[in-house]
Amino acid sequence: MRKDRKIKAPFFEIGPKAYLYGDDVLELAKIADAASAKYDVDIIFTTPFTQIRRVSENTENIFVFAPHMDPIKPGKGLADILPEEIASCGASGVMLNHSERAVTYTVLKKTIVRAKEVGLLTIVCADSIDEIKATALLKPDIIVAEPVELIGTGVKSEKGYVMASIDAVKAIDPEILVLQGAGIKSYDDVYKTIFLGAEATGSSSGVATAADKAAIVDDMIRAVREAWDARNK
Repeated sequence: MRKDRKIKAPFFEIGPKAYLYGDDVLELAKIADAASAKYDVDIIFTTPFTQIRRVSENTENIFVFAPHMDPIKPGKGLADILPEEIASCGASGVMLNHSERAVTYTVLKKTIVRAKEVGLLTIVCADSIDEIKATALLKPDIIVAEPVELIGTGVKSEKGYVMASIDAVKAIDPEILVLQGAGIKSYDDVYKTIFLGAEATGSSSGVATAADKAAIVDDMIRAVREAWDARNK
């Protein structure tokens, strides 16, 4: 796990969601860990809650993130996700407001505050350009610009959306990193997205359901490195 530094561009996010469980989650985390070291690309691994400690203790390079948490403090809260508990398990950060676990703006604001209190990085999902702008005002570490209707479809965001979302965030806070999500399935998808100007991208089903997970992760992280280097010549 990585808790000693901030995430830098270019980077990649892998989220197995509920496609995988048990030993298969750890196996994928180790594959990501190796690819991160091989290509010098930071990887966020959004880990099922029950695997956070196990993944954290058995990896060295990836940033282990929880898939959600609640803005509660120690005390009452049966079945809620306590920020301190996530941090104590070794997580580096938390993903918030994914379309499969959306929260209100008020709750999101409170949760980002709680994350900062316990030393967790935040990666926050947003859909429209207006939602992206509103999210940037909350000062998360990373914003995932991801049209909800494209998630899991294999269809990528258009260039206009990619550039508009980056510009919207940077105009508010240039320190916030922007990840372009949705529809990432291959080396070419990753390369084109990064080369267009994105600081990061990611994949869930494209990685978690692949027959050869080691091969697809290696391809995607190699694409991040090669596109970034080509773009910055």
